[in-house]
Amino acid sequence: MEQRIGSSSQPLEGAGFDPAFVPGLTSPVSAEPDDAEPEEAEAAAVEDAAPAAPAAQDAEEQDAERDDPEDGEDGPAGPVFEASDRRARIVADRDGVRLRLDEEQCEFRWDEIGAVETESPRFGKRFTITVHTPDRRWYPIEIEATARSRFKEWEEQLDAVLDAYFED
Repeated sequence: MEQRIGSSSQPLEGAGFDPAFVPGLTSPVSAEPDDAEPEEAEAAAVEDAAPAAPAAQDAEEQDAERDDPEDGEDGPAGPVFEASDRRARIVADRDGVRLRLDEEQCEFRWDEIGAVETESPRFGKRFTITVHTPDRRWYPIEIEATARSRFKEWEEQLDAVLDAYFED
């Protein structure tokens, strides 16, 4: 069974999906007056964009706080699993599971995870971890180990994190 990344069907159009499709059913969009100053529109756009930058900084600060193993906000820090290679990285801690591959990354809270599966290859040094979500999606990531002996260590660390935070 293959997982589709995107939908191949076209979006449906009509009054059942878009109330604005029927004229008069919804109020028309208020258009900007013709005599409006272009500078005012640009200033409004700049004001709307300004809050986005601090939000990005806040997200970076939160990531930095998560990476700090000794933050005592919610009590003592529990077990943490972290594995990475030159392209990929996985971190599992009390906040959830974060995956990164090159420039792409995703984050799952524990309540968004249906299962976590690991696979050690018979040959080679690529350890596969797959995060399954309840809506039947899965997100695999492969970490290249320096030695096959790391597989057992990673399995034990990940099991400790799953036992501490993941509820069946």
